[in-house]
Amino acid sequence: MNHRTADSLRPVTLDDVRGAQKMLSGVARTTAMEGSRHLTQLVGSPVHLKCENLQRTGSFKLRGAYVRIAGLLPEERAAGVVAASAGNHAQGVALASALLGVHATVFMPQGAPLPKISATREYGAEVRLHGQVVDETLAAAQEYAAETGAVFIHPFDHPDVIAGQGTVGLEILEQCPEVRTIVVGIGGGGLAAGIAVAVKALRPDVRIVGVQAAGAAAYPPSLAAGRPVSVRSPLTMADGIRVGRPGDVPFTLVRDLVDEVRTVSEDALSAALLLCLERAKLVVEPAGASPVAALLSEPGAFAGPVVAVLSGGNVDPVLMQRVLRHGMAAQGRYLAVRLRLTDRPGALATLLGVLSGADANVLDVSHVRTDPRLGLAEAEVELHLETKGPAHCGEVGQALRAAGYTVID
Repeated sequence: MNHRTADSLRPVTLDDVRGAQKMLSGVARTTAMEGSRHLTQLVGSPVHLKCENLQRTGSFKLRGAYVRIAGLLPEERAAGVVAASAGNHAQGVALASALLGVHATVFMPQGAPLPKISATREYGAEVRLHGQVVDETLAAAQEYAAETGAVFIHPFDHPDVIAGQGTVGLEILEQCPEVRTIVVGIGGGGLAAGIAVAVKALRPDVRIVGVQAAGAAAYPPSLAAGRPVSVRSPLTMADGIRVGRPGDVPFTLVRDLVDEVRTVSEDALSAALLLCLERAKLVVEPAGASPVAALLSEPGAFAGPVVAVLSGGNVDPVLMQRVLRHGMAAQGRYLAVRLRLTDRPGALATLLGVLSGADANVLDVSHVRTDPRLGLAEAEVELHLETKGPAHCGEVGQALRAAGYTVID
C-alpha cells in the first residue's frame, strides 16, 4: 500500500486546488474562454466556452494526472505508474510521466481509436492493449500494479486527481467573474467534483450543472440511492463520459456541491458537436460537447452568464465522420430516401434532375435491380441527401411526390 492509498478518501479543499494550480504552473495551459453568439441568442444571456479541448494532450486530464504523479514519493516514482484508459487519461498520464521522468505503462482497450493509441505512445508511455471494455482494461492495470509495485493512477477516484481538475474552476472564476452557471460533463465525476470544490468555496451562488449521456447515466440513480451504483453496459458515442459507476471520492463531492445532474440524448450530442465545429470552429469530442448538448436541449433552464466546459477534443476521425452525419440528420440536414422506379434508360437521371430542381445535394446513390421483391421492370434506389433543414426535407418530399415517385418507408 502506497502512502496515497491510506488517505485516498480524504476531503478535497480549496487549498488543495490552489496548491495544484501552483504545481501546474508552466505545465498545463490556461485555456481560452470563447464567447458563443449562437448559444447566447439561444439561451438569452451570455454563454462562454471554456476550451479544455485546446489543453495539452487535448483534454483536462493532464491536470489531475500531473498533480497525482508529482505527489508520489521517490521510491514510488522509481517503481513507475500504471493507468487504464480509452484515450484522454492515457495521454494525460503519458505526458505527465514524461515531464516528471517516471516510467508509465498504460492499458487501453483493444478497440481504442488508433490516433489515441499512437499519441499515448508518442508521449512516451508503454501501451498494452487488453480487453474489449474499459472495465476489463482497468482490472488488467490493477493486476499489473499488484504484481509489479507500480502505482495505479486512477482517472478520477483520488483527491489529488480531483484537485488537479479543480484548477479549471479557478480559471473560470478568473476569466468570467460574473458567471452564474457552470455546465460540465460527468463521467466518473472527477472534473465536476474538482470544479465544484473550487467554485463553491469562492462563489457559493454559482449554480453547477453536471451532464451525462442518457445511455451512460450512473449519477442520477446513484444520487437517488445515496451511494454509487453501477449501470450495466453503458452505451454512448461519448466515450469520455462512458463510465458505469461513479467514483467514491467524486460522488460525495458531486452529491454535496453540484446543484443538478442532467442527461442528454445521442442526437443532442451529435448536434452539439456539429455546432461547435461549424459555429465556434472548435474540434470537440462528444463527451466534451455534452454541456453544449444540455444547452441545446433546454436553453431556458440556465441562468447566465453561462460557462460550458468543453472538456476534450480527442475525437477519432472515423467517429467524427459518423457523428457529423448523425448530427446533420438530427437537424434535418441529412435525408435518406428509398423509392422504386421503372428500370429503363434515363430513369435515374430523371430522378436526379428532380432532386437537383429541389436543390438537394446527392451524397450517395444505391441502385438495386436484383431484389426478389422487385417486379421485372422495377429498380429500387436509395439516396442519401444533404438538405437545408426540416422545412427543406419536406420540400424535397413534395417534389418527389409531384413527379410521381412513391417514397418507401
